[in-house]
Amino acid sequence: MATLAVAMTVGVATVALAHGPTPQKIEATVTIAAPPDKVWAIAGKFAGIAGWNPLVASGTSKGDGTKNGDTRTLTLKNGGVLHESLDEYDAARRSYSYRLDDPDLKALPVSSYSATLTVTPEGAGSKVAWFGRFYRGDTGNEPPEELSDEAGRTAMKAYFEAGLGGLKAKVEGGP
Repeated sequence: MATLAVAMTVGVATVALAHGPTPQKIEATVTIAAPPDKVWAIAGKFAGIAGWNPLVASGTSKGDGTKNGDTRTLTLKNGGVLHESLDEYDAARRSYSYRLDDPDLKALPVSSYSATLTVTPEGAGSKVAWFGRFYRGDTGNEPPEELSDEAGRTAMKAYFEAGLGGLKAKVEGGP
């Protein structure tokens, strides 16, 4: 009986250590001194992110960015390219959700992600929240540092925060 207990314990430990990556989450928010409809007029354009995220050099789209399945291709200033698809667009709630179609580890060190951007009232202004869920760039059990969970969190956080800072500046009329 003791041998069985040891074998089961070793088996459980092996299973626990052999799992792959766990989903990571990032959320960034910003308060903007403008009504939600004014913010949404800029942030709500799925393909318009190049106009407010300073890390994006250019963007193109297929579809008008309001229907499930519409796509955008973003070329980042670091040379990486993101291909994304719109999963849900809700203008009444000022929200859209999208996902990465093809990973580009030069763009972001993640293998996949989904994200949601929302604009809600906040006092006399607006709160913009950008939430993302992703997996690290290397989904093996021992990823190199540059494709680790931490590298993914750092890159996604920087991308979201730069974007929200750029959106705030664009809406409020700053630099």
